[in-house]
Amino acid sequence: MVEPQRRLVELSHPIRHGLVTYPGLPGPEITEHLSRETAAGLYGPDTSFHIGRISMVANTGTYLDSPFHRFATGKDLAGIPLERLADLEGIVVRVGSDERVIESARLADHEVRGKAVLVHTGWDRHWETPAYGVGAPFLTAGATKWLVDEGAALVGIDSVNIDDIGDKLRPAHTGLLRAGIPIVEHLCGLDRLPLTGFRFHAAPPRVEQFGTFPVRAYAVVG
Repeated sequence: MVEPQRRLVELSHPIRHGLVTYPGLPGPEITEHLSRETAAGLYGPDTSFHIGRISMVANTGTYLDSPFHRFATGKDLAGIPLERLADLEGIVVRVGSDERVIESARLADHEVRGKAVLVHTGWDRHWETPAYGVGAPFLTAGATKWLVDEGAALVGIDSVNIDDIGDKLRPAHTGLLRAGIPIVEHLCGLDRLPLTGFRFHAAPPRVEQFGTFPVRAYAVVG
C-alpha cells in the first residue's frame, strides 16, 4: 500500500516594512540594529553578522489572538497550552465567495471537536488592497456559539477580522476567547488544502502579558 505523499502548505502572509494588515493600524518598521558593514569592522572583514530590529503592533500579518487579547484575566501567549496551537487535526469549511455573513448553518455539517476549524472565504485575494477592509466575511454570534458548544480547538479565517468590523461588540472574539479558543486571522492559501486530512500549526512566541502575535501558519498534508 503506497503511503500518501506528505507536503507542507504555507498559510501565512509575509511581513515586510510598511505592510498594512488592518486598516488604521501602522505597518511594521524594519531596520538594522547591527549592519554587516559595522559588524565586519568589529569582528573582521571575513566575519560579519546582521542583527535586525522590528517595531510593530501585535496585529501584523497573519496572527493569533489569545484570550488575553480580549480579557485581562485570560491566558496570554505564554499561557496557551501548546496542544491548542500546533499539530492540530484540521478541517476546512468552504463558504461561497459572495457569502459575507457566515451563520451556524454553514458549519453544522462538520465535526469540529478538538480540531482547528479554518474558514475559507477567499477574501485573501484582496490582501494589500483597499477592498480588503470593506465588506469582509465574518462569523455571526450564532456561528461562534455553535463552535464553542461543539468544542473547536482553534478557529481561523482568511479575512480581515473574524467579526464584522462594524460591530464594536465583537461577539466572535468575545465568545471564542472567553471559551479559551485561540483565533488566527489573515490566513491565506486555504484553497490549497483538502477539506480534511491535514495537521495545522500556528504557534507564536511565548510572550508574557501579550495577547496577539504574528505566526507562521502552515499545514502538513498527507
